[in-house]
Amino acid sequence: MIDHLIELDEQLFLILNRMHDSWMDPVMWLFSKTGASIPVYVFLLFHIYRVYKEKTWGILLAVALLILMTDQFTSALMKPFFERLRPSHEPALNGMVHIVNGYSGGNYGFASSHAANTFGIAMFLSCLLRKGKPWINWLFLWAAFVSYTRIYLGVHYPGDILVGALIGILFGWLVFKLYLRIIILIERRRASVQ
Repeated sequence: MIDHLIELDEQLFLILNRMHDSWMDPVMWLFSKTGASIPVYVFLLFHIYRVYKEKTWGILLAVALLILMTDQFTSALMKPFFERLRPSHEPALNGMVHIVNGYSGGNYGFASSHAANTFGIAMFLSCLLRKGKPWINWLFLWAAFVSYTRIYLGVHYPGDILVGALIGILFGWLVFKLYLRIIILIERRRASVQ
């Protein structure tokens, strides 16, 4: 069963990775980098500050905790445990993978940290800002696009992305629930002092 899923994952990867064109290479390279998302983050920070004012620092701390958790869970725990070679390092796929700018990533790719981080942020902020801000769900499309760039660049299988996205969504929800509990405790403490 697992072997069949791995084979399907490789086949789907080859289909998606082969859909490339020279004009798309620099675009996908750019959007795979964290710096390309800075305008998105600035836009979100502006809206968070407009809604939450002095609570913005707590939200930023929650997002930092979330990224630390998703990144460490995928990079420090899962990748060394599963040791699944990235497509760019898989000998059986040698010569079949479209790689951009000679970038092949580290040896292991399961699960995708990019997917976990971006979907985690999308989930957390979707839970936080969903009231009166229906556009916030577009963050999931942003996360999917950033994650897809990793397949395009030849450094992740679709399965790596899917599992990373699920991890991000789970951790995003958990950190949001933790954030709410902490806010409730702080507000109760303030009320009892007054």
